[in-house]
Amino acid sequence: MPLPMLETDKRDAEHLRDTIRHGSKSFYMASRMLPADVRAAAFALYAFCRDADDAVDDDVRTPSIIASLNRRLDAAYTRRPWSAPIDRAFSETVHAYAIPQALPAALIEGFAWDLDGRTYRSLEDLHAYAARVAGTVGAMMCLVMGVRSAEALARATDLGAAMQLTNIARDVGDDARMGRIYLPLEWLRDNGVDPELWLANPTPNQGIKQTVAMLLDEAAKLYARGLSGVSHLPRNCRTAIAAAGLVYSEIGNEIRSANFDSVTRRAVVSKSRKAALLTQAALGIYPTADAFGLPALRANQFLIDSAARPDAQPEKESALLPPAAMLDVLLRLQQRQRTQALS
Repeated sequence: MPLPMLETDKRDAEHLRDTIRHGSKSFYMASRMLPADVRAAAFALYAFCRDADDAVDDDVRTPSIIASLNRRLDAAYTRRPWSAPIDRAFSETVHAYAIPQALPAALIEGFAWDLDGRTYRSLEDLHAYAARVAGTVGAMMCLVMGVRSAEALARATDLGAAMQLTNIARDVGDDARMGRIYLPLEWLRDNGVDPELWLANPTPNQGIKQTVAMLLDEAAKLYARGLSGVSHLPRNCRTAIAAAGLVYSEIGNEIRSANFDSVTRRAVVSKSRKAALLTQAALGIYPTADAFGLPALRANQFLIDSAARPDAQPEKESALLPPAAMLDVLLRLQQRQRTQALS
């Protein structure tokens, strides 16, 4: 059945654009460069994933909230979405673009790992986490852009992993103050850091800085691999994805320029620098690796196996909301987030 239209006027759409511009700057910058149909699908995915993440943050009862999210996911995939604009739009999106349920289910599994307070012994273990909370998004975005080849999916999940490693490097201090640590424990110990003692008094000591530097080196390799896959995407999508990768990579450069201190400061990319990176993306000027034929990260392979299934084909007729209506969905979500932040 066609997705019911939402009541949306021009002022609502403009309000949301302003909200995203100020509250989710990187998302806004990248999304505005996507073609309208891809942008609408990306908004639907973003809204559902963000709403699920918020639900986890609001409820620390791991078994109940994760079970609830999985029931919500099942409802979307059986075409009986929960009675909410976000869920209806998400349900139409996953069917229109043949997005396997295994992808958002893996994302929810990553949320469960967060709630469990899981730590990661090795880089390989950390890649398994990144596959769930970021590689899934890369794979789903690949599908809404109409690309299902294993090569493109491998590079998209590389890019997702790079972004997640950057997030972890940027948020070391913020995470520590919440009693969380995502840096590989083996690396910390090799660099002379006792994770439990450090969490009790998080400081930007030399061992932490060395570990952050190692993580950013790994991310840089993955950015080069991931950005090499941009050429597999439709031409009208390439600038948006390259720009997103470049902006996230620049966060790592900001951390480097601060002598790898992400404990007492949070790296931010300036507006002028973002504008320059957007120009680079449009011109196709960014570092790539000779990654053609390189296997996917082992932790990402299950995502690629699921997304590249030859039997999964998009529907010929999409009943997706037009971009303006999808903007209304996100407006409601963003308004709720602002209300929660003020309460």
